[in-house]
Amino acid sequence: MGAMVCASHMRCQLHIKRTWADVEVVDEMIESEDGERAVTSCCGSPDADSARCCPTPDGAEAERLTLVAKALSDPIRLGMLDVMAQGRACCGLPAPSQRGVPGAGDPEGICVCDFQEHFNLAQSKVSYHLHVLREAGLVREEARGKWNFYAIDGEAAAEALDAFRDLLRV
Repeated sequence: MGAMVCASHMRCQLHIKRTWADVEVVDEMIESEDGERAVTSCCGSPDADSARCCPTPDGAEAERLTLVAKALSDPIRLGMLDVMAQGRACCGLPAPSQRGVPGAGDPEGICVCDFQEHFNLAQSKVSYHLHVLREAGLVREEARGKWNFYAIDGEAAAEALDAFRDLLRV
């Protein structure tokens, strides 16, 4: 992690220990303006066993946030989410009934074939991007015969945004 200036105008640098499923803040190196360094816990207390004032996400939460961040890190996936958020009318996409989709009523979401046409991508690329979004829990899938439709999972997206707000303290 890069250094940052804290409220007392000292340079603070977090020293982290990486494990397979978790990132743990081990200690914090504080450098005063005169260049002296001291190691403290994250709260400035020399007692390493004190209650943490700045807890890191647990392993499962860190993994979930990592998957969401990965899903949001690609412009094509952002575009797909935008199309799903706006719905079929935004892009002049045909109604599922025009494609012969079985079942009563139109399914919620956008068909893989619509993403292929809209983004001019091969089916395998579209499937990969949708897999990443689904793995992050941001979209849900509805199958109708040979067609698969994808829609934003609003509840899961809201939970992910709240988790990022908590993490960033904004």
